[in-house]
Amino acid sequence: MSSNRKRLPALAVAMMSVVLVAPGVPARADPSPAELTRRIEKASAELARIVEAYNTLAEDLEANQAALARLAARLGPLERQVERSRAEVNQLAVTAYKTGDLGPAAALLHPDDATVLLDRLTTVDRLAQERRKRITAFANDQRQLLEERTRLDAAVGQATARARGLTSTRQRIERDLAELYELRRRAYGRATERPAASPDSTQKAPSVPGAAGVAVRYAYGALGMPYRWGGDGRTGYDCSGLTSAAWRAAGKSLPHSTRRQWGVVARIDRHDLSPGDLVFYRGLGHVALYVGGGQIIDAPNAGRNVVKRDMDIMSIVGYGRVR
Repeated sequence: MSSNRKRLPALAVAMMSVVLVAPGVPARADPSPAELTRRIEKASAELARIVEAYNTLAEDLEANQAALARLAARLGPLERQVERSRAEVNQLAVTAYKTGDLGPAAALLHPDDATVLLDRLTTVDRLAQERRKRITAFANDQRQLLEERTRLDAAVGQATARARGLTSTRQRIERDLAELYELRRRAYGRATERPAASPDSTQKAPSVPGAAGVAVRYAYGALGMPYRWGGDGRTGYDCSGLTSAAWRAAGKSLPHSTRRQWGVVARIDRHDLSPGDLVFYRGLGHVALYVGGGQIIDAPNAGRNVVKRDMDIMSIVGYGRVR
């Protein structure tokens, strides 16, 4: 019994040591570099889709505001013209009342002959009809412009509201990315790829004639530039910013929006692809410039640089040729 009592303290110490060395709940391990990369890629892809949706709204908003400004510029002169036409008719009525000229009563009171009477009545009627037509036409134009302005005001309001919603979502994802970038910094020493000091001389652009060749050479010159949300040059690019900048260098205007670019290109089949064509990906959330040999140049996503890679990076929606 006494020996058992002596062993109890030792056993208790041993059990405490086991608990301290091997606790029942294992310590949480930091995510592996592969897991960090997977999480960053997933969040970046989600952010890229939202950025492209935001770019589409920005394009719509700019177009609506420009149309609204054009309408406002037309509305003022039209209103003044309507007022002038009304003043002319009013003056005609006052003159006829005061002088008795150019009116049915004057024509009836001084009927030199039947022909003169008919001519006077016809002239009065024609003048009145012309002025009524002018007033009606101007009034109709004014009403249509006001209705269009109301419609555009509503469209601008809706687009602005949606842009605010997307901005809120974008800010949320940016906060999430900031946390993931910190983990990646701990794993790799950098949150993003290091921008290239100069274009990679080993990546030589193929010889492509015409405007497509200019766009392709521009894309090669952008290799190594960082991804930037809303970027279309100088400090970086997002995906539609790169394709629009490349074709802008070739003298063609493309909207800074994947969805809008899809709407303006000529659709082609995969076997018809040639350098300079655009490749559109799932949900129209990404676009790239085809450079030949089954390769594209694109601005992948946040934290990455513009890169040349295989075309089949994800499911493809379709292919387009800039017109």
